[in-house]
Amino acid sequence: MTITFHQVLHDELPTVLNLFKEAAEKIAKKHIDHWQYWKNPPAEKTEWVQDGINKNEYFFIKNTNHATIGMVRILNEDILYWGEQKEPALYVHSLIVKEAYNGSGLGKLVLEAVAGQAKSKQRKFLRLDADSKNPKLCKYYENLGFNKVGEKTLPLSTYNLYEKTIL
Repeated sequence: MTITFHQVLHDELPTVLNLFKEAAEKIAKKHIDHWQYWKNPPAEKTEWVQDGINKNEYFFIKNTNHATIGMVRILNEDILYWGEQKEPALYVHSLIVKEAYNGSGLGKLVLEAVAGQAKSKQRKFLRLDADSKNPKLCKYYENLGFNKVGEKTLPLSTYNLYEKTIL
């Protein structure tokens, strides 16, 4: 599968929030208490997304037919979850694959593409987090070679912090 990343534009906040809501509904069907706040996001989460859009960190993932099949946020730093870091890294948040593309290898493909960006930018690590209440997702990242290096507790949940060495 060939994918491309398309910058999310300022007026596309409703589309981004809808992708989060769809993902929350998909996760709820699996009886996992993860991301359920996206069904009716609190103001601080909506502001967090808007800030990321303003900083050009959000991308729609499109297939060869230009259909949006997912979304990802790519950051150069992640103070909220990781704090100040000495080693250069790229950070992944909000990786969403539309339900119709589950099991297609799209998540792995996206992470490989972002790892390629990290390498080209001379970043030592690719980092991400996963809600600790979603053990299947945590295992998925571990199976892709990410190592759990810590935890971060925030008001809505506790998150496992993962990194993968790139360089």
